[in-house]
Amino acid sequence: MGGMAREGTRTTKHTDVRDAVVRGPAVGAGGSAAEPSGSATGGRGSAAGDSRGDGITKGPGPGTRAWTTRLVVVGIVLSALNLRPAITSLGALLEEVRDGLGMSGGTAGLLTSVPPLCFALFGMTAPRLARRFGAGAVVCAGMTAIAAGLLIRPYAGGTAGFLAASALALMGIAVSNVLMPVIVKRWFPDRVGSMTGLYSMALALGTSAAAAVTVPMTRALGGSWQSGLSVWAALAAAAVLPWIPLVRERGPAPAERTPARGRPSAERAPTGEQPSAALRITRSRTAWALAVFFGLQATAAYITMGWMAQIFRDAGVPAGTAGLLLAVTMVMGVPLAFVIPRVATRLPHQGPIVLALGVCGLAGYTGLYLAPAGGAWAWAVLLGVSNCAFPLALTMVGMRARTGAGVAQLSAFAQSTGYLISIPGPLLVGVLYESSGGWGLPIALMTALMIPQMVVGVLAGRDRTVEDEAAR
Repeated sequence: MGGMAREGTRTTKHTDVRDAVVRGPAVGAGGSAAEPSGSATGGRGSAAGDSRGDGITKGPGPGTRAWTTRLVVVGIVLSALNLRPAITSLGALLEEVRDGLGMSGGTAGLLTSVPPLCFALFGMTAPRLARRFGAGAVVCAGMTAIAAGLLIRPYAGGTAGFLAASALALMGIAVSNVLMPVIVKRWFPDRVGSMTGLYSMALALGTSAAAAVTVPMTRALGGSWQSGLSVWAALAAAAVLPWIPLVRERGPAPAERTPARGRPSAERAPTGEQPSAALRITRSRTAWALAVFFGLQATAAYITMGWMAQIFRDAGVPAGTAGLLLAVTMVMGVPLAFVIPRVATRLPHQGPIVLALGVCGLAGYTGLYLAPAGGAWAWAVLLGVSNCAFPLALTMVGMRARTGAGVAQLSAFAQSTGYLISIPGPLLVGVLYESSGGWGLPIALMTALMIPQMVVGVLAGRDRTVEDEAAR
């Protein structure tokens, strides 16, 4: 009798564990990217599950799960490579584009302000689109829009057509910007730092490559700036391919389907809360600090991408060398974008990293004002280090929320609000440059904006979550 009782107990426990693993956490309607990400598992598996109607979900085999996970990694890397060439390729050829389209300095400043405007407007729609169509489908459509916009804009005819086609490409970049941290949190919840570093490193590589090779590639293609800009559509077209098999993917990610042993998923948190639409993100001071920090670092980044090559050219640096200097600034993000997120996730407070990057920015702007040509390479390196505030901001988005739903809301809020804040910066630089006839006032503006960036970055780096602050 005692042996039978013990055997029955073992059988019951085995059944409970099996059911808990097979059923997994509850999945919200649509299985969108805005759902909670589940517990910290290895993140290995397909997001596809087979719901049989009896509450039990049967997932695909290990081979299929591993293949799908590798496909997501390839998609993330290729997408990240395409999130900045539309901007830095234009910065390298801005003088040629201005001459070809007859732009004034103010109009060119408006052109450099279009990216943050589009990112703010279209980025807010990304979580809603992901809930309805799935994150993979939205990113796939985003890459398609980038390819189409880059192919059309050099031949659209006139400034208005150029701006409209640029907006199409930037719309695709905007939704992908917002969804990349969500996809990382959802598929790799225990590797947010390393995957954000990989994504940021690929983004920096695409940014620097476009800045470095656009001018020589334009010359190789016959000297036409139209050819030099449109060639980047091919890279965006390649980024569409990995997402095509994931377009119909609406189910939970592997980490959501199989919680780690002994660790409750986000849906099974002790509070029993479902942190989705009920989260009032605007009540969180950390969310506001992160949004302002994101906006100020974006201001510096888009001023750099849009105007730095022109600053060097006006100082007597040849066009090809100016493009290389911009590429150096961008390429600094390749190693640092991988290192900084990993270091940031190991620190309870990211404020020291914010301050270190800010000091590099202040030193770079000072040198750019005093000796733009004499110390050009040093200033390019320092400003490249300072621009690594972007991967730090993305990492803090993943750290300041507990769940995938919280990350989706925080990412959309911080990026959309931040890009709205960044809109006037590049435009004001163009106006100041044209009205003063030099770069003294624009560089003074860049230097002044670095101080509040450091302050709000320290506030955003504190160890707390937006869910807790919004609840209070």
